[in-house]
Amino acid sequence: MRPFDSLTLMQFCWAFLAILGFSIRVNLKGIKILFTSLAGGLSWAFYLIILYYSSSVLFSVFISIILVCIYSEILAPRLRTPVSVFVTCAIIPLVPGRGLFQSMQYYIAGNNVQASKSILETMLIAGTISISIALVSSVTNLVNKLINRF
Repeated sequence: MRPFDSLTLMQFCWAFLAILGFSIRVNLKGIKILFTSLAGGLSWAFYLIILYYSSSVLFSVFISIILVCIYSEILAPRLRTPVSVFVTCAIIPLVPGRGLFQSMQYYIAGNNVQASKSILETMLIAGTISISIALVSSVTNLVNKLINRF
């Protein structure tokens, strides 16, 4: 799969539509629904493109979350919405739910070695997501303090 083909575009559209439904479900109003949906679609598209070039799932998740968090930090003040609304919607496509499901299946089947391997991968992805969000948030706070100081 190449990064800029019809399959990537299709997956972007599905992520966009999934977050569109989620945004409606959590009672977002107006243009915010469009921008949160765009954030979700972009996070998945960035992930696929970076995964193609790097072949590392953790690096792809890290960079895509950083890019989407920057998008959220720029857009949230303009729409007078908390950044957490955009970030929460944007990370949903990258949350490792499949890994948790597979881990439980392996444990139930009695395959503890494979279950431990799967849960470790899942925890690494979840940790990468949280670290990248914290990194962008900290840098943004630092930049805002420096700008307000001078």
